[in-house]
Amino acid sequence: MLGSVALLVAAALVALSIESSGTPAASARGTGHDAEWLGHAWVDGRKSQSDVDDLVAWLRTTGIRDLFVHSGPFNDDGTLDPAVRPRGRWFVDAIHQALPGVRVQAWLGAHPVPGELDFALASTQANLSTSAAQVLDDGFDGVHYDFEPVVDGDPDLLTVLRQAHEVTRARGAVLSVSAVHTEPWRGMTVGLAMVPTSLALWSAGYLRQVALEVDQVALMAYDTSLPSQAAYAGYVRRVTEAALQAVPEEVALFIGIPAYHDEHPFHHRQAETVAAAVRGVRLAMGDTALTREFGVAAYVDFAATAEDWAAYREGWHD
Repeated sequence: MLGSVALLVAAALVALSIESSGTPAASARGTGHDAEWLGHAWVDGRKSQSDVDDLVAWLRTTGIRDLFVHSGPFNDDGTLDPAVRPRGRWFVDAIHQALPGVRVQAWLGAHPVPGELDFALASTQANLSTSAAQVLDDGFDGVHYDFEPVVDGDPDLLTVLRQAHEVTRARGAVLSVSAVHTEPWRGMTVGLAMVPTSLALWSAGYLRQVALEVDQVALMAYDTSLPSQAAYAGYVRRVTEAALQAVPEEVALFIGIPAYHDEHPFHHRQAETVAAAVRGVRLAMGDTALTREFGVAAYVDFAATAEDWAAYREGWHD
């Protein structure tokens, strides 16, 4: 049994590495629809106006137009403590004044696991919607939900998104969501469900269901456990191609790229690089111009290095 699993893993790595071969089309580049996740320091008082000035100067040289600013987390009952974001309005106002074309979204999340956030409770769902309204009252342009882990087909996430979208739509605001790993080959989700694992994997069908409830989807294409840049770039290519098919054209799509350098079983920093991720995205785009809002989303500002941003510029933005 273990030998068969090892052979399957080896075959998958070879297949993904092959997917990363080829030369991306010259036209497969960013078009100014990128995003970035920002840490909590921007809303809790650790950042000053000079920090904002530096951020603004840098953003002007990029294609980043959406900022997901960590403004949570949710309490286990779905409520949100305003004390965790005392400088939220200040940061939003500062960005709006300097960069009117950049949207600032409140990045909110929690772990929907036993003993923590319970999606299935009507009271929790109501609290989540109320919390969304509260951050919009602070001036945020939208709400960015990040719930992990969520298993494929979970109906409660769809309910939460549907209710939140009613709130954001009524305010003329944006609702976006982080999407967990999607299957690089059809059927993998079913197979994974039969194996004890902590890895959540979504099918293309469920990704589409989620996308239909929001304005933007940010597919987190990292923390894959893949050991090489070739295999990782091939993975990003596969899931980007699938996402472009699954997510409706009227919904903006971002491919999350790893601008951080932790080392753990799900993330090998020498393999999951910005350069490899951008290569995979560009290969997926082919040579046909996209007519939809599409870009990459960098995770995360406080861990990104000069090398990460150089790879973003050279491979995607320039």
